[in-house]
Amino acid sequence: MITELKVKKVKLENGELLAYRETGEGNKNILLVHGNMCSGVHFLPLIKRFSPNFKVYIIDLRGFGDSTYINRVDNIKDISDDLYTFINKLEITNFTLVGWSAGGSVCLQFSANYPDIVEKIVLIDSVGYMGCPLFKKDEQGNVLIGQIYKDRLEMAKDPEVAPCLKAIENNNFNDMSTLWDMAIYTNHKPLPEDNKLFINATLKQRNLVDIYWALSVFNLSNKHNGYTEGNNLINKIKVPVLSFWGEKDMIVSGETVRETVKVLGDKAELVILKDSGHSPLVDCPDILMQKMIDFII
Repeated sequence: MITELKVKKVKLENGELLAYRETGEGNKNILLVHGNMCSGVHFLPLIKRFSPNFKVYIIDLRGFGDSTYINRVDNIKDISDDLYTFINKLEITNFTLVGWSAGGSVCLQFSANYPDIVEKIVLIDSVGYMGCPLFKKDEQGNVLIGQIYKDRLEMAKDPEVAPCLKAIENNNFNDMSTLWDMAIYTNHKPLPEDNKLFINATLKQRNLVDIYWALSVFNLSNKHNGYTEGNNLINKIKVPVLSFWGEKDMIVSGETVRETVKVLGDKAELVILKDSGHSPLVDCPDILMQKMIDFII
């Protein structure tokens, strides 16, 4: 059973209250940035493995977990700007950003906009630098490449989005747990009491469709991704990057991860986790932690 940490909150200038947890007392700071359909709670398997010599911050992003959702998220930069304000408010320096899944896009955006204040980046089964454009599908569920949704209302009906949205709106634990078992926990599964903690955290999300939209229009490349023309900000990232990918990941493809590592050049390293799906935090936390700490120190 994972022990919870005390939830604290900090108010941003935009009126949002960002919830966060912290642990450790060291001067080497680590910020853990979660992905879609979860919250900082999902990082708890890693938290108990950190040495107290690190200072670790686990944030609930806007619209997730115990944070507020006053202002609609339109793009990933909205979230990374929240993170920037959070860091300034708490006067955090000498930090590494760790982003899991969609959280990886937040870390890439942040580091492109503020390249001089990040020391290192760790990406865990991360969304790629060209975003995650959600294309339309036919009646059999096959992706219709190039056919995009015209707005969020239409995107909410996507067969990938709709079941998740329905489970959240109905606060349906069983349906959401089934969705995680089908797509995320394809290798190992958390203990029942931990799964209860994780799924209940997922059901707190209030911005599901907005995040799907933001991930579709996120594009740091110099190409068009189907939704938006790239801004080429990927070249602004100058710090070392360690990227993990679970070879059994059903959410993010190995090609996507490799493309991001390739465009980052010599400063980026890829580690393939043999016995892992989209959640190395559950599948192989000890291996993940050891390689991550070796990189950070």
